[in-house]
Amino acid sequence: MLDKILDEPLSGWLKSSDPLGQLNSHIVLSSRIRLARNFKGLQFTNRNNEESLKKVDTMMRGVLGTLKAADGRDYSNISLDKLSDTEREILVEKHLMSPQMGQKAMYRSLVVANDASVAIMVNEEDHIRIQAMEPGLRLKEALEHALLIDDAIESKCDYAFSERYGYLTACPTNVGTGLRASVMLHLPALAMTGRINRLVRNITQTGYSVRGLYGEGSQALGDIYQISNQVTMGISEEDTIKQIQKVIEKLVQEEVKAREAIKGNDFEAFEDRVWRAFGTLQYARRLSGEEALGLLSDVQLGMDMGVLPQHSADVFNELVVTTRPNFLSKYAGKESMTAPERDSYRAKVVRDRLAR
Repeated sequence: MLDKILDEPLSGWLKSSDPLGQLNSHIVLSSRIRLARNFKGLQFTNRNNEESLKKVDTMMRGVLGTLKAADGRDYSNISLDKLSDTEREILVEKHLMSPQMGQKAMYRSLVVANDASVAIMVNEEDHIRIQAMEPGLRLKEALEHALLIDDAIESKCDYAFSERYGYLTACPTNVGTGLRASVMLHLPALAMTGRINRLVRNITQTGYSVRGLYGEGSQALGDIYQISNQVTMGISEEDTIKQIQKVIEKLVQEEVKAREAIKGNDFEAFEDRVWRAFGTLQYARRLSGEEALGLLSDVQLGMDMGVLPQHSADVFNELVVTTRPNFLSKYAGKESMTAPERDSYRAKVVRDRLAR
């Protein structure tokens, strides 16, 4: 299972929710629900207590059969200390675990479903962080799956829970439901027209977080943004989903408006930009990671707006993963590559993919 997860560019939840490539499936890329949980009677992971960390690891290895009984999927427990640095970073690049989780620490593991729709980080900031992912805007379905897994684990293990405060977590900002609902969006027209900054300010002022491609502290490479809730106390899981759903729907409307504005304002300049991006990707001999994502964003927008020839619905999502440095190294069969070698190979991967 590990080889499949590491080798396949796209997890099922990053494949287009609409195989016909309708507009919204290229704006809303994926939905994720994350539940932070800790086990009763054990120290938080930040105390670095070896006995508690080992106990958490043992408990999670013992629930694999319970998880399969809950949703019918096969589950595997991947010990991170047995992976190379490159392999751990690939799991980060594929959004199956956080950059923090990729750092070496005792008894860290990833419990993952065979289709990668569920990935449970073990001994990260909390004892476990249950993640359920879906393609497109499917927060409700992701929540239902996450709660199914949550109930399955709780049937075997006691959680740290307070009747007054809810689920107890290492960071006070997660106390309560422990829920983070996150949606990944591609917003190139808002970025191109300069409207994104105002919208980001408005969203953050209403209690939501706006992050880049790899979450907290990362850049919005390729015009990809992640929107998530910040409040976890005093609100139910269902209400959290309803509220963030409205925010995402509004953002999609704004992205569509920005695309219409582009059509009415020197459209030839837009055509020139996306054709130049397409030409560069088709013929460039070296591409940096940041440059590749920027050009791919322009090309996907050009395809969405009917300017450029159509490729498969998943070409953008696929190349976002395959052009990342660690996946690229594994793809090339080299554990270590120099920057020029990586840029050269990245350009070749993009050329070959667009030529299909």
